Amino acid sequence: MTLQQLQYFLAAVRHGSFSAAADVLHLAQPSLSEQVRRLEAELGVALFQRAGRGLVLTSAGEALRPNAEAVVAAVDAARDSVREVRELRGGVASFGTWGTAGAYLGTDLVESFRRRHPGVRVRLVGQNSSETVAAVHAGTLEAAVVALPIDDRGLDVRPTLRDEVLYVSADPERVRKAMTVERLSRAPLILSDASWGTEDPTRRQLAVLAQREGTTIEPQIDVEDPEMAIELAARGLGDTLIARGMLLRLGRRLARRLGWIGFAEPLYDTFAFISRRGAHLSPATRAFVALAEGRLAEVARELQRPPRRRLPGDDVDW
Repeated sequence: MTLQQLQYFLAAVRHGSFSAAADVLHLAQPSLSEQVRRLEAELGVALFQRAGRGLVLTSAGEALRPNAEAVVAAVDAARDSVREVRELRGGVASFGTWGTAGAYLGTDLVESFRRRHPGVRVRLVGQNSSETVAAVHAGTLEAAVVALPIDDRGLDVRPTLRDEVLYVSADPERVRKAMTVERLSRAPLILSDASWGTEDPTRRQLAVLAQREGTTIEPQIDVEDPEMAIELAARGLGDTLIARGMLLRLGRRLARRLGWIGFAEPLYDTFAFISRRGAHLSPATRAFVALAEGRLAEVARELQRPPRRRLPGDDVDW
């Protein structure tokens, strides 16, 4: 039994004869009637009986009709669902990020995507790059943009953006000259992403640099939210690190009592698109990635705006 045989059977039912059904389907009448005869032979029953110049269903044909309709409808629905995804009239864009991605991608990205593809759902998740990488490894996310370094086994990794990390303090003396790893190891640090600890990509970089210097870097205060770390630094409870992308996002909301300085050997957060090696992204996710690439290209140009150095109390032209 084939789908084609069921379709020809139903066409004959609807149009009352093999010749009428063949005309509608643009087929030769013998081709259609031959497929129906093969279906009858496989089932071992007659499905039609002649009634004048037309056809009437037998009891076996009446029993087959609703099931044939259900099968054809299910196949049509399956085709429609794939067509909707292919044409971006449906489906889900499944994409992962890191915790502060809003400072770079923003809500404009989701708005732009939904305006272009209103029928596509968006699933945008991720609190930390290590968590997001694990989700891509597991296949629960199709693709993501994360901070490096990561465990890249089995992944395609495509670096896309580099953002300088700055040292932030309310103490003018601590931001008068470029920061070094040795001085950082003695600084009263406040660091974010407390739950992830050394799994956080920025902390991993710091650990490697400290190891080269024969020292360690331990925060005095651990928090989850980077903005909380900034607020605590503004209250004089310690110093923190911030990427220029976060500076750009905070803008004039950043307390004037805070200053910042770069590292003598510049420290960068590097962001990359990742997906499972050899995997084919769904059309929806592929379209979302393309839009994210364009947004991050814009961010790369915008990141030149926050100055690399500011003393506490100085004004910045945001």
